[in-house]
Amino acid sequence: MAALIAAAIDPSFPAEIVGVVSNRADARGLEIAATHSIPTRVVSSRDYDGREAHDAAIHKALTELKAEIVCLAGYMRLLSPDFVQKWKGRMINIHPALLPSFRGLDTHARALATGVRVHGCTVHFVTPEMDEGPIIAQAAVPVLTDDTEETLGERVLKLEHRLYPLALRLLAEGSVRMSDGVAVFSGVDDERRDIAIVSPGERRD
Repeated sequence: MAALIAAAIDPSFPAEIVGVVSNRADARGLEIAATHSIPTRVVSSRDYDGREAHDAAIHKALTELKAEIVCLAGYMRLLSPDFVQKWKGRMINIHPALLPSFRGLDTHARALATGVRVHGCTVHFVTPEMDEGPIIAQAAVPVLTDDTEETLGERVLKLEHRLYPLALRLLAEGSVRMSDGVAVFSGVDDERRDIAIVSPGERRD
């Protein structure tokens, strides 16, 4: 959240953060938004009878804020198919793994347990199936022999802060769209044609 807000402060950035909506009143993103005078809304699931009703209230809040794109950040509830359909092609998520590997939770621990040598993060369009939407961009770091879940997670998080603004820029400026279940790119200049951020220079043992 903080990385997106920081990126949007730049006048040349093609998107504005018009609001932050959370289902939790104690979400850190609300506090970060407030410090930048960004409108916030709390839509607690406890106030609604079922997921569909809750998602409808979130949709109403987003509409009132005049949102055009939804960026999920730390939102842990599964969204209803109706909500996803309403924001089809306009909602993105960042996942702390190189999809399609390690969907779901505990990605860093699972990466270490599996013994992969490269790990990272993915920004993708949101579809009804969890973590299965078309991939927009990915970033990777090597997995070091002395890595713990915490150290690996810290390095991946740094990449997330770089990757998410890049992906939002591509969507906001019309350089990427979702079509027939895939991410379609157009008008991406040479400097940003390679949308995979790789950090191969880190220490290896």
